[in-house]
Amino acid sequence: MGIEHRYDFVLLFDVADGNPNGDPDAGNLPRLDAETGHGLVTDVCLKRKVRNYVGLTKCDEPPFCIYVKEKAILNSQHEKAYKALGIDLTEDKGKRKGGDRSEDAKRWMAQNFYDVRTFGAVMSTGVNCGQVRGPVQLTFARSVSQIVSLEHSITRMAVTTEAEAEKQAGDNRTMGRKFTVPYGLYRCHGFISAPLAEQTGFSPEDLELLWESFANMFEHDRSASRGMMATRGLYVFEHDSKMGNAHASDLFERVKVEARDSGKPIRQFSDYVVTVDDAGLHGVKLIRKVG
Repeated sequence: MGIEHRYDFVLLFDVADGNPNGDPDAGNLPRLDAETGHGLVTDVCLKRKVRNYVGLTKCDEPPFCIYVKEKAILNSQHEKAYKALGIDLTEDKGKRKGGDRSEDAKRWMAQNFYDVRTFGAVMSTGVNCGQVRGPVQLTFARSVSQIVSLEHSITRMAVTTEAEAEKQAGDNRTMGRKFTVPYGLYRCHGFISAPLAEQTGFSPEDLELLWESFANMFEHDRSASRGMMATRGLYVFEHDSKMGNAHASDLFERVKVEARDSGKPIRQFSDYVVTVDDAGLHGVKLIRKVG
């Protein structure tokens, strides 16, 4: 059973004294729009946190297995589908393993892997399980205000090798660098397509798990590098129909986040005011999951 409504949503989350999403191409600096100074967090980063939360709560068991996870070998995941279908890949005569049974394998993957039927996946490499277009899509998250990226020197009272210890005459110190954002409130937009959910088997139960994940994903993703992160708002617009009753961009404009004019640097969520205009919504209902 698929979902009966289209959904558009606004997700607000913040970081204090942490790096929400380092850029490996820039020495792990917090991601930044170089022209405006606003911080960025990729959609991939947020999906990773949802996957981790679902994996923790559902113990990575069917139908809530996680396809893209740490140290996973994707072709090995694909092979599970053919093994479950009783297909011997060694006898496959096609250019890609799986041949004309790839559609069956694709359905099996969507049925058993939560992130496949939620976000979609390209599974046509090597052992072919086709491609799935997921019903849930996210934008990059962008900070509401400009952020400041701070660089800190850190010291470890140990070295890695004996050679380093000899070079330091027993001082045994290792210097490093760490980057943080003093404070940043980020805003992400999301979309859920009912017709695509029907194709992948994304169910009302899956939808509730998604909302739960967004609300709690930072609670189980703590690390020294990420500082203090929390979900601050999840505003969901539920359409009366599968195809939708209003443009997502118009709905998103109803959620306004503005900084208080205190004359001080912004360092906490209470330095912002969030207002939501839910008047005159025709064929759309506002559901506040957080906030």
